[in-house]
Amino acid sequence: MEKRGRFIAFEGIDGSGKTTQIEYLMKKLQKLGVKCLETCEPTGLAAGRLLRSALTKQIKLDNRAIAALFVADRVDHLTNEENGLLKTLESGCSVVCDRYCFSSYAYNSVDTDMDWVINANSVCTKLLVPDCTVFLDVAPDTALMRIAQGREAAELFETKERLTLVRENYFKAFDIAGAGQRIEIFDGTLPPEQLADKIWTGISD
Repeated sequence: MEKRGRFIAFEGIDGSGKTTQIEYLMKKLQKLGVKCLETCEPTGLAAGRLLRSALTKQIKLDNRAIAALFVADRVDHLTNEENGLLKTLESGCSVVCDRYCFSSYAYNSVDTDMDWVINANSVCTKLLVPDCTVFLDVAPDTALMRIAQGREAAELFETKERLTLVRENYFKAFDIAGAGQRIEIFDGTLPPEQLADKIWTGISD
């Protein structure tokens, strides 16, 4: 039987540099011949597509409905018969995911009680907890500057006030829900290659 793959989740406010650092990590893993899948949340599955419509303000949903949709999308992401993460990991393939449960705790609790969000996501954490969560920490002003340079339209949470609350919620969630989990925090303003090296050292056993 193949050894179970590792599950690494990247977290951070929008504009923290997750996409760039995941790209560096995937290239490193591929160069080393590690079988690895890159994925993200929200997914391209049914609930994920509906979520993206809400986040880009194409449709309006109650904040509790948005939080619940994240849970539905995550459960499907984990258990999907065709390409679910649980099945992928059991096959020996590692997974690098752009966002997981801590994103819900941080973002959804801006408008909804954090305990409710954590409890709602417990169905997911009972199924899978990351082997390592990588958190890229940047100030909201830095994040918004990066977003403005790389995107035409802002999403629902992309204001300084909301990103400030989200960043604070991340650290609150690490204290409340992070017990026993491996969480590595990095300065997201470091030069990309230097940051990539630090992340590689930080996640390596």
